[in-house]
Amino acid sequence: MLSKRFASVLGTLLLLAVAAAARQPGEPIKPGFNLFSKDQDVQVGKEAAQQVLQQYQVVQNEALQSYLKRIGQRLASTPEASQSGFPFTFTLLNDNSINAFALPGGPMFVFTGLLKAVDNEAQLAGVMAHEMSHVILRHGTNQASKANLLQLPAVLAGAVVGNGSMMGQLAQLGIGLGFNSVLLKFSRTDESQADALGAKMMSEAGYNPIEMARFFEKLEAEGGSRGPEFLSDHPNPGNRMRAIEAEIRALPQHNYGAESGQFQQMKSLLGGLPAPFKPQARGAAAMPSGGRPSGGYRELRTSQYAVSYPSNWQAFGDNNSAMVTIAPKEGLVQDQNGNTAVGYGAMFSYFFPEGEGRRMDLRTATDELIHHLHAGNPTMQVAGNQKRVRVSGYDGLLTMMQSSSPYGGAETDALVTVARPEGVFYMVFIAPQRDFSALQNTFDQMIRSIKFNA
Repeated sequence: MLSKRFASVLGTLLLLAVAAAARQPGEPIKPGFNLFSKDQDVQVGKEAAQQVLQQYQVVQNEALQSYLKRIGQRLASTPEASQSGFPFTFTLLNDNSINAFALPGGPMFVFTGLLKAVDNEAQLAGVMAHEMSHVILRHGTNQASKANLLQLPAVLAGAVVGNGSMMGQLAQLGIGLGFNSVLLKFSRTDESQADALGAKMMSEAGYNPIEMARFFEKLEAEGGSRGPEFLSDHPNPGNRMRAIEAEIRALPQHNYGAESGQFQQMKSLLGGLPAPFKPQARGAAAMPSGGRPSGGYRELRTSQYAVSYPSNWQAFGDNNSAMVTIAPKEGLVQDQNGNTAVGYGAMFSYFFPEGEGRRMDLRTATDELIHHLHAGNPTMQVAGNQKRVRVSGYDGLLTMMQSSSPYGGAETDALVTVARPEGVFYMVFIAPQRDFSALQNTFDQMIRSIKFNA
């Protein structure tokens, strides 16, 4: 019975592939087979975006961020994007790679290296329209559905009934966030469809779609073994310029006057940004001394709280989000798969226990949070009795934990949870076990500095 059902689904996929191959320029493109709902696309994107904000440095320049968002919002107002129902967001990351990616459900991240590489605003809009098209056509979750045809339904059901986060459930199938992830690595058919839909969106937004093809040709010319990273997960579908030109001929005529005139000014602002950080290689013998906290402090204000931290450390995250990692550059450790772990530093976020609306017991909620932390890191274990604390006038709970350090050996993790009206606010202070006492005063000062917004 199972083999017949599999054969039926496989036959449907083959028919869809044949139909996609027979498409003519100008014809509508519809999303393909998918086991995810659109709401699940959005959930995957939100959870994965939080991981991105932990691993990359958000550009702290309001003019550059606003510029990117204006272009994105112009594209998001086109019929194809607005009718998709996906809540697109746009964030500029300080990284010299020539790359950009959009997660399922709408979060888009553009690297400063891409902004440096494009020759005009239309080329930047072209890359963004191309990435938005992957979201609209649901290519990431389509690829995941095809690759995990039999296993995925049970995993998605587990996420629906509350057995962990969506990304945590997908990790059981080896689906993560790396650039080799099935969620971000597209087929040539996907690329052709994103080119076609992206060209249409560009035209409707007032950008000349030929500039998208010109930029992709520029990247191809710079290819080879050291070519731009964008090409590694966006394979050339073949005859790209000719195919985009054919799409343009099939489109209604538009006035391509969307260039804002701010492009060169924005390019000049890139020169004033700090150098992008690179997490050190995993497996260092000891915590490097370069990131030991300075005597001075500065304040970070988010939408939910404010916290002071050592002036020689950095805050990684979006000020509009409650999820922030604060650490020195040396405290971020990169493993062989390109994933970034916090070797020493602090993480701040909110946790929402199951059974929303019930009276919240802090100890029970903390135990539930520890269960989730253990699921994400099986080496993490409670290492002592819990203690009551006060944080900014609110009841809190301190739980000392241990896990494996990315530097090797044991790691001490101090988990502080606070009962708040909007959920459980939590902080995790991280350091190799042998170095934790040297950072204790710094962590205590950060706890004392917490101020919650009214």
